Amino acid sequence: MAKLFFLLSGENETLPAAELKAILASEDFPFRLTEQLDQAVRLEADIRSVQAIHNRAAYTMASALELFACKAEEDAIIKAVDNTDFAEVFSAGESFAVRIKRVKEYSPQVSSALLEATLGRQILDKAPGTKVNLKAPDKMFFGVLTSGKLLFGVKLAEIAPKTFSERRPRKKPFFHPAAMPSKLARCMVNLAHAKAGKLLLDPFCGTGSILIEAALIDCRVLGFDVQRRMAQGCRKNLAFFNIQPEGIAVADARKPPLTRIDCIATDPPYGRSATTLKSTTKNIVKDVLSSARSLLQRGQRICIASPKTLNIAQVGLDLGYRHVESHFAYVHRTLTREIAVFEAQ
Repeated sequence: MAKLFFLLSGENETLPAAELKAILASEDFPFRLTEQLDQAVRLEADIRSVQAIHNRAAYTMASALELFACKAEEDAIIKAVDNTDFAEVFSAGESFAVRIKRVKEYSPQVSSALLEATLGRQILDKAPGTKVNLKAPDKMFFGVLTSGKLLFGVKLAEIAPKTFSERRPRKKPFFHPAAMPSKLARCMVNLAHAKAGKLLLDPFCGTGSILIEAALIDCRVLGFDVQRRMAQGCRKNLAFFNIQPEGIAVADARKPPLTRIDCIATDPPYGRSATTLKSTTKNIVKDVLSSARSLLQRGQRICIASPKTLNIAQVGLDLGYRHVESHFAYVHRTLTREIAVFEAQ
């Protein structure tokens, strides 16, 4: 078990940390949460878990092997550096650089640039034979100032957001205004405990956002939509990303034409631009949760989005699910999504 810390996105208050923990659980990596801070998580886990997080996460920005964590105060930082054996971190002749990231306005009394320079000098003193290389270092030391603390270690991975922006709804051949952003779709896939080789169903597949994100982490994917036009558009979008689904069918999510699935992630229709087939959103959500119970085995998950006003957590509880967690994502003045995760019992 290695001591690790992760810098998280500030796009949502709770989803990034929940997604991180869901990835570790779904990939069968035991972990122990050490501390949860603003946009940062400290934990102990197998260092191989970092690659899985790097491949899957939407809301994790960077990871590091933790060397120390201390108060974001000059004396505390100096003491922490003195107690760290930097010579053990390096191989002979390696170069390094130091980068500090400040979360929001934490620790304004500490200058990031000055701290980078100070830590660089101290590392040079403690690890003879090393040198600074700001452009292409062999090792990148990485610190995060957050919640009155400095987390400091060796950077292991950085996740570029560019790939998600390239898959935003308007970049796809088939567009619909109700389409889910790629980052949120990926997060929902992760919260559902999807895994490579397992079959994920989206019974309201729409433009295919959730199926695309699941397929890109090597899940098998299956989608339904009651509208032929949407099903055809979904196939078009999947083909654009060279994804071959198990199937895209014109089908009613309330009466799914199958018997077993490994997990479900879905965003049922609601709002002005969605078609609810003369039913209410609450009835649709209730019906699909009810039908999904026969598809999932005990412990398998469904991650489902709905308007916050619907109180989907209670709907799921009333149907006999275990409510794992809920998160809230603001969309616009009249809509905040509740992203709810349930386990079949």
